Amino acid sequence: MASPSPSGEIHVILGPMFAGKTTALLRRIQAEKDCGRSVAVIKPKRDTRYGLDSVVTHDGVRMPCFSLSKLSALRDKIGDAAYQKLNVIGIDEAQFFKDLYDFCCNAADLEGKIIVVAGLDGDYLSRNKSNYVNLHLSNYSVLLPPPNEARCEICSRRAFFTLRKTNDTQTELIAGADVYMPVCRQHYVNGKATKSMLALQVSSTAQSMK
Repeated sequence: MASPSPSGEIHVILGPMFAGKTTALLRRIQAEKDCGRSVAVIKPKRDTRYGLDSVVTHDGVRMPCFSLSKLSALRDKIGDAAYQKLNVIGIDEAQFFKDLYDFCCNAADLEGKIIVVAGLDGDYLSRNKSNYVNLHLSNYSVLLPPPNEARCEICSRRAFFTLRKTNDTQTELIAGADVYMPVCRQHYVNGKATKSMLALQVSSTAQSMK
């Protein structure tokens, strides 16, 4: 009878855009690698901002990765033997993986792997992502930003929200500083109100021109 796999771990890093989530993820993965553990980093295949073969922070730090449409494809991507040897798996932009919960629980509980998840704490409407690993199942979680990290682009106070600067309404829109900006609560609320007023004005103008 085979002995059960040792218990793994799930670590969760959450926060708005520009809070340092990817930086925290890569630091953790590098530390595990420096300790001699076998590591792999995954990001969504649809995230092509810095190419497909690397996870890159906003300040240019990069680490090789696998770009996948679903996390369960990692085993087939690298082969069963290589997958079995993995000790640590880092997942960037985790909110875009629909199989996040099942993959993390299976890898940690049944395969004894350490999973480090980094992703947004909500969408651009500040709603929670339904496919996130529940925090009560994680061994350790951190909510960014820490002191002196993300700052509101309007008033420089600490930023806990991500404001979409465009009028796009799709929930999943991968982009950078050209579309999103970190803001404090006041300017998040004000920004949403301003965009709503502009939308009403555009609609009213369109109706009057008919």
